[in-house]
Amino acid sequence: MTRAQQTVSVLLLVSSFYLALYLGLIPLNETFQTEVIPVLPFWAVISFGSYLLGRLGLAIFTFNDVPEAHAELQKEIELAKVELRQGKVEVD
Repeated sequence: MTRAQQTVSVLLLVSSFYLALYLGLIPLNETFQTEVIPVLPFWAVISFGSYLLGRLGLAIFTFNDVPEAHAELQKEIELAKVELRQGKVEVD
C-alpha cells in the first residue's frame, strides 16, 4: 500500500467516524453531542496548525550551518554572473 493510499484510507476512516458522531448514529451524552462534536473539525485544524508551527520553529532553532554548501553556492553565483555578463546582461 502506498503512502497516498494509506493517507486516503485514514482520512476516510476519520471522516466516517466523525460523520457517525455528528449524525448521532453513535449515542453519546446530549451535552457532548451538541457542544463538542460540532467544533471538533475546527479544533483539529487549529491543533494541526499549532503542531506544524512548533515543528517549523524547532527546525529553525536547530538549523545547522553548512559552510561547504555556502561555498558551493557562492561559486554557482559567480558562474551565473559570468554567464550573464557574456550574454550582455548587466549584473551588480
